[in-house]
Amino acid sequence: MISLKERKWVIISNNIPIIYALSDSIGGTAESVIKATVSQFTETNFEVVRVPYINNMEQIDSALEDAARHHAVVCYTIVNPRLREHLADRAVELQIQVVDVLGPMLRAIQKNSGLLPKNQAGLIHALDHEYFKRVEAVEFAVKYDDGKNPMGLLKADLVIIGVSRTSKTPLSMYLAHKQLKVANVPLVPEIVPPPELFKVPHNKIIGLLIDPYKLTDIRTTRLKAMGLSEKATYADIERINEELDYAKGIMRRVHCMIINVSNRAIEETAGIIMDYFYKNNATRR
Repeated sequence: MISLKERKWVIISNNIPIIYALSDSIGGTAESVIKATVSQFTETNFEVVRVPYINNMEQIDSALEDAARHHAVVCYTIVNPRLREHLADRAVELQIQVVDVLGPMLRAIQKNSGLLPKNQAGLIHALDHEYFKRVEAVEFAVKYDDGKNPMGLLKADLVIIGVSRTSKTPLSMYLAHKQLKVANVPLVPEIVPPPELFKVPHNKIIGLLIDPYKLTDIRTTRLKAMGLSEKATYADIERINEELDYAKGIMRRVHCMIINVSNRAIEETAGIIMDYFYKNNATRR
Protein backbone atom coordinates (compact mmCIF):
# COMPACT_ATOMS: atom_id res chain seq x y z
CA MET A 1 0.00 0.00 0.00
CA ILE A 2 1.30 3.45 -0.93
CA SER A 3 -0.08 6.92 -0.41
CA LEU A 4 -1.42 9.15 -3.17
CA LYS A 5 1.55 11.47 -2.73
CA GLU A 6 3.96 8.56 -3.23
CA ARG A 7 1.81 7.34 -6.15
CA LYS A 8 2.78 10.40 -8.17
CA TRP A 9 6.35 9.15 -8.32
CA VAL A 10 5.70 5.46 -8.99
CA ILE A 11 5.25 3.93 -12.43
CA ILE A 12 2.95 0.92 -12.21
CA SER A 13 2.54 -1.70 -14.91
CA ASN A 14 -0.80 -1.43 -16.72
CA ASN A 15 -1.29 -5.10 -15.95
CA ILE A 16 -1.69 -4.46 -12.20
CA PRO A 17 -5.19 -3.34 -11.18
CA ILE A 18 -5.25 -0.31 -8.89
CA ILE A 19 -7.79 0.32 -6.13
CA TYR A 20 -8.02 3.60 -4.24
CA ALA A 21 -8.99 3.72 -0.56
CA LEU A 22 -10.37 7.17 0.30
CA SER A 23 -11.26 8.18 3.84
CA ASP A 24 -11.80 11.18 6.08
CA SER A 25 -9.98 9.20 8.80
CA ILE A 26 -6.91 6.99 8.42
CA GLY A 27 -8.46 4.74 5.77
CA GLY A 28 -7.91 1.44 7.56
CA THR A 29 -11.51 0.28 7.18
CA ALA A 30 -11.59 0.88 3.43
CA GLU A 31 -8.28 -0.88 3.00
CA SER A 32 -9.47 -3.87 5.05
CA VAL A 33 -12.55 -4.18 2.82
CA ILE A 34 -10.33 -4.02 -0.26
CA LYS A 35 -7.96 -6.68 1.06
CA ALA A 36 -10.84 -8.97 1.98
CA THR A 37 -12.23 -8.55 -1.54
CA VAL A 38 -9.05 -8.96 -3.56
CA SER A 39 -8.21 -12.11 -1.61
CA GLN A 40 -10.90 -13.73 -3.79
CA PHE A 41 -8.80 -12.97 -6.87
CA THR A 42 -5.82 -15.13 -6.09
CA GLU A 43 -4.24 -15.04 -9.51
CA THR A 44 -3.81 -11.26 -9.64
CA ASN A 45 -1.81 -8.73 -7.64
CA PHE A 46 -3.50 -5.45 -6.76
CA GLU A 47 -2.03 -2.11 -5.81
CA VAL A 48 -3.88 -0.24 -3.06
CA VAL A 49 -3.44 3.53 -2.89
CA ARG A 50 -4.65 4.93 0.42
CA VAL A 51 -5.78 8.59 0.55
CA PRO A 52 -6.49 9.43 4.23
CA TYR A 53 -7.76 12.48 6.12
CA ILE A 54 -9.90 13.92 3.34
CA ASN A 55 -11.65 17.06 4.55
CA ASN A 56 -12.45 19.05 1.41
CA MET A 57 -13.74 18.63 -2.13
CA GLU A 58 -10.42 19.54 -3.73
CA GLN A 59 -8.79 16.48 -2.19
CA ILE A 60 -11.59 14.31 -3.54
CA ASP A 61 -11.27 15.82 -7.01
CA SER A 62 -7.51 15.26 -7.07
CA ALA A 63 -7.81 11.64 -5.95
CA LEU A 64 -10.64 10.82 -8.37
CA GLU A 65 -8.88 12.41 -11.33
CA ASP A 66 -5.80 10.36 -10.53
CA ALA A 67 -7.94 7.22 -10.21
CA ALA A 68 -9.64 7.97 -13.55
CA ARG A 69 -6.30 8.22 -15.34
CA HIS A 70 -5.44 4.73 -14.14
CA HIS A 71 -8.90 3.20 -14.62
CA ALA A 72 -8.95 2.39 -10.92
CA VAL A 73 -11.78 1.32 -8.64
CA VAL A 74 -12.40 3.62 -5.66
CA CYS A 75 -13.49 2.33 -2.25
CA TYR A 76 -14.33 5.02 0.29
CA THR A 77 -15.31 5.46 3.93
CA ILE A 78 -16.37 9.07 4.30
CA VAL A 79 -18.92 10.02 6.95
CA ASN A 80 -19.39 13.67 6.01
CA PRO A 81 -22.61 13.65 3.90
CA ARG A 82 -21.56 16.69 1.84
CA LEU A 83 -18.21 15.15 0.90
CA ARG A 84 -19.77 11.76 0.28
CA GLU A 85 -22.34 13.27 -2.10
CA HIS A 86 -19.67 15.26 -3.93
CA LEU A 87 -17.57 12.14 -4.36
CA ALA A 88 -20.53 10.20 -5.79
CA ASP A 89 -21.35 13.01 -8.24
CA ARG A 90 -17.75 13.40 -9.42
CA ALA A 91 -17.42 9.64 -9.85
CA VAL A 92 -20.39 9.70 -12.25
CA GLU A 93 -18.84 12.56 -14.21
CA LEU A 94 -15.51 10.76 -14.47
CA GLN A 95 -17.14 7.37 -15.07
CA ILE A 96 -15.29 5.73 -12.17
CA GLN A 97 -16.41 2.58 -10.39
CA VAL A 98 -16.87 3.49 -6.73
CA VAL A 99 -17.92 1.58 -3.62
CA ASP A 100 -19.40 3.48 -0.66
CA VAL A 101 -18.64 1.30 2.38
CA LEU A 102 -20.32 3.32 5.13
CA GLY A 103 -23.13 5.18 3.35
CA PRO A 104 -25.63 2.30 2.87
CA MET A 105 -25.08 1.05 6.42
CA LEU A 106 -25.51 4.54 7.89
CA ARG A 107 -28.77 5.03 5.98
CA ALA A 108 -30.10 1.60 6.94
CA ILE A 109 -29.45 2.10 10.66
CA GLN A 110 -30.85 5.63 10.57
CA LYS A 111 -34.03 4.42 8.87
CA ASN A 112 -34.46 1.46 11.18
CA SER A 113 -33.69 3.22 14.46
CA GLY A 114 -34.77 6.77 13.80
CA LEU A 115 -31.42 7.91 15.18
CA LEU A 116 -29.11 10.39 13.47
CA PRO A 117 -25.43 9.50 12.90
CA LYS A 118 -22.77 11.78 14.38
CA ASN A 119 -21.04 12.03 10.99
CA GLN A 120 -17.75 12.44 12.80
CA ALA A 121 -14.63 10.86 11.31
CA GLY A 122 -12.31 8.62 13.31
CA LEU A 123 -14.68 7.56 16.09
CA ILE A 124 -13.73 3.89 15.82
CA HIS A 125 -10.09 4.78 16.36
CA ALA A 126 -11.02 6.83 19.42
CA LEU A 127 -12.69 3.69 20.76
CA ASP A 128 -9.55 1.69 19.97
CA HIS A 129 -7.51 4.25 21.90
CA GLU A 130 -9.78 3.90 24.93
CA TYR A 131 -9.47 0.11 24.73
CA PHE A 132 -5.67 0.19 24.75
CA LYS A 133 -5.67 2.61 27.67
CA ARG A 134 -7.75 0.10 29.63
CA VAL A 135 -5.40 -2.73 28.73
CA GLU A 136 -2.40 -0.66 29.82
CA ALA A 137 -4.09 0.18 33.13
CA VAL A 138 -4.97 -3.47 33.81
CA GLU A 139 -1.38 -4.54 33.10
CA PHE A 140 -0.21 -1.81 35.48
CA ALA A 141 -2.55 -3.02 38.24
CA VAL A 142 -1.27 -6.59 37.90
CA LYS A 143 2.37 -5.51 37.87
CA TYR A 144 2.08 -3.29 40.94
CA ASP A 145 -0.43 -5.32 42.96
CA ASP A 146 0.11 -5.99 46.65
CA GLY A 147 3.24 -3.86 46.92
CA LYS A 148 5.20 -6.03 44.46
CA ASN A 149 7.29 -3.18 43.08
CA PRO A 150 7.43 0.06 45.10
CA MET A 151 8.67 2.02 42.08
CA GLY A 152 5.18 1.70 40.63
CA LEU A 153 3.81 3.94 43.39
CA LEU A 154 5.37 7.01 41.80
CA LYS A 155 3.99 6.11 38.37
CA ALA A 156 0.43 5.41 39.54
CA ASP A 157 -2.62 7.60 39.13
CA LEU A 158 -3.81 6.26 42.47
CA VAL A 159 -2.32 4.25 45.33
CA ILE A 160 -4.62 2.21 47.56
CA ILE A 161 -3.46 1.23 51.04
CA GLY A 162 -5.06 -0.91 53.72
CA VAL A 163 -4.80 -4.10 55.73
CA SER A 164 -5.30 -7.52 54.17
CA ARG A 165 -8.79 -8.37 52.81
CA THR A 166 -10.07 -4.81 52.41
CA SER A 167 -10.58 -5.30 48.64
CA LYS A 168 -7.45 -3.48 47.50
CA THR A 169 -6.84 -5.76 44.53
CA PRO A 170 -10.45 -5.95 43.26
CA LEU A 171 -10.68 -2.17 43.50
CA SER A 172 -7.42 -1.74 41.62
CA MET A 173 -8.69 -3.95 38.79
CA TYR A 174 -12.09 -2.26 38.68
CA LEU A 175 -10.48 1.17 38.47
CA ALA A 176 -8.10 -0.10 35.81
CA HIS A 177 -11.11 -0.80 33.62
CA LYS A 178 -11.92 2.88 34.09
CA GLN A 179 -8.45 3.64 32.66
CA LEU A 180 -6.81 4.54 35.97
CA LYS A 181 -3.37 3.13 36.77
CA VAL A 182 -3.61 1.90 40.34
CA ALA A 183 -1.01 0.37 42.64
CA ASN A 184 -1.82 -0.99 46.07
CA VAL A 185 0.18 -1.58 49.24
CA PRO A 186 -0.75 -3.86 52.15
CA LEU A 187 -0.25 -2.38 55.60
CA VAL A 188 1.21 -4.87 58.07
CA PRO A 189 2.60 -3.83 61.50
CA GLU A 190 5.75 -5.94 61.08
CA ILE A 191 6.57 -4.50 57.65
CA VAL A 192 7.65 -0.89 57.16
CA PRO A 193 5.87 0.69 54.17
CA PRO A 194 8.14 1.43 51.19
CA PRO A 195 9.66 4.93 51.32
CA GLU A 196 8.11 5.65 47.89
CA LEU A 197 4.68 5.71 49.54
CA PHE A 198 5.59 8.86 51.45
CA LYS A 199 6.64 10.59 48.22
CA VAL A 200 3.23 10.12 46.59
CA PRO A 201 1.01 13.25 46.73
CA HIS A 202 -1.61 12.82 49.46
CA ASN A 203 -4.47 13.39 47.03
CA LYS A 204 -3.40 10.31 45.06
CA ILE A 205 -3.57 7.95 48.04
CA ILE A 206 -6.73 6.20 49.25
CA GLY A 207 -6.83 4.45 52.61
CA LEU A 208 -9.30 1.62 53.19
CA LEU A 209 -10.65 0.79 56.63
CA ILE A 210 -13.21 -1.80 57.72
CA ASP A 211 -15.13 -2.83 60.82
CA PRO A 212 -12.91 -5.26 62.78
CA TYR A 213 -15.69 -7.81 63.30
CA LYS A 214 -16.61 -7.68 59.63
CA LEU A 215 -12.96 -8.30 58.80
CA THR A 216 -12.83 -11.21 61.25
CA ASP A 217 -15.69 -12.88 59.38
CA ILE A 218 -14.04 -12.28 56.00
CA ARG A 219 -10.70 -13.66 57.13
CA THR A 220 -12.29 -16.66 58.85
CA THR A 221 -14.07 -17.53 55.61
CA ARG A 222 -10.77 -17.15 53.78
CA LEU A 223 -9.01 -19.52 56.18
CA LYS A 224 -11.75 -22.12 55.72
CA ALA A 225 -11.43 -21.89 51.95
CA MET A 226 -7.69 -22.52 52.28
CA GLY A 227 -8.24 -25.47 54.62
CA LEU A 228 -6.56 -23.73 57.53
CA SER A 229 -7.56 -23.40 61.17
CA GLU A 230 -10.13 -20.72 61.95
CA LYS A 231 -8.20 -19.96 65.14
CA ALA A 232 -5.18 -18.64 63.28
CA THR A 233 -3.85 -15.25 64.36
CA TYR A 234 -4.84 -13.91 60.92
CA ALA A 235 -8.52 -13.87 61.99
CA ASP A 236 -8.03 -13.01 65.65
CA ILE A 237 -9.94 -9.88 66.68
CA GLU A 238 -7.11 -8.52 68.81
CA ARG A 239 -4.65 -8.94 65.96
CA ILE A 240 -7.06 -7.29 63.56
CA ASN A 241 -7.53 -4.30 65.87
CA GLU A 242 -3.75 -4.00 66.11
CA GLU A 243 -3.47 -4.01 62.30
CA LEU A 244 -6.23 -1.43 61.90
CA ASP A 245 -4.66 0.89 64.48
CA TYR A 246 -1.35 0.60 62.66
CA ALA A 247 -3.04 1.31 59.30
CA LYS A 248 -4.81 4.38 60.70
CA GLY A 249 -1.44 5.70 61.87
CA ILE A 250 0.05 5.35 58.40
CA MET A 251 -2.99 6.96 56.79
CA ARG A 252 -2.76 9.93 59.15
CA ARG A 253 0.92 10.21 58.31
CA VAL A 254 0.31 10.42 54.54
CA HIS A 255 -2.81 12.63 55.00
CA CYS A 256 -4.85 10.53 52.60
CA MET A 257 -8.56 10.18 52.02
CA ILE A 258 -10.01 7.30 54.09
CA ILE A 259 -12.98 5.16 53.09
CA ASN A 260 -14.72 2.64 55.33
CA VAL A 261 -15.57 -0.31 53.07
CA SER A 262 -17.45 -2.35 55.69
CA ASN A 263 -20.84 -2.30 53.96
CA ARG A 264 -19.91 -1.04 50.52
CA ALA A 265 -19.83 -2.89 47.23
CA ILE A 266 -16.72 -2.56 45.06
CA GLU A 267 -18.65 -0.42 42.57
CA GLU A 268 -19.77 2.03 45.28
CA THR A 269 -16.28 2.40 46.72
CA ALA A 270 -14.84 2.83 43.22
CA GLY A 271 -17.39 5.56 42.50
CA ILE A 272 -16.34 7.48 45.61
CA ILE A 273 -12.68 7.11 44.66
CA MET A 274 -13.19 8.29 41.08
CA ASP A 275 -15.20 11.32 42.17
CA TYR A 276 -12.46 12.24 44.62
CA PHE A 277 -9.66 11.63 42.12
CA TYR A 278 -11.13 13.70 39.30
CA LYS A 279 -12.02 16.49 41.69
CA ASN A 280 -8.56 16.70 43.20
CA ASN A 281 -6.26 15.64 40.38
CA ALA A 282 -6.11 15.81 36.60
CA THR A 283 -9.24 16.47 34.55
CA ARG A 284 -10.98 13.51 32.96
CA ARG A 285 -8.87 12.10 30.17
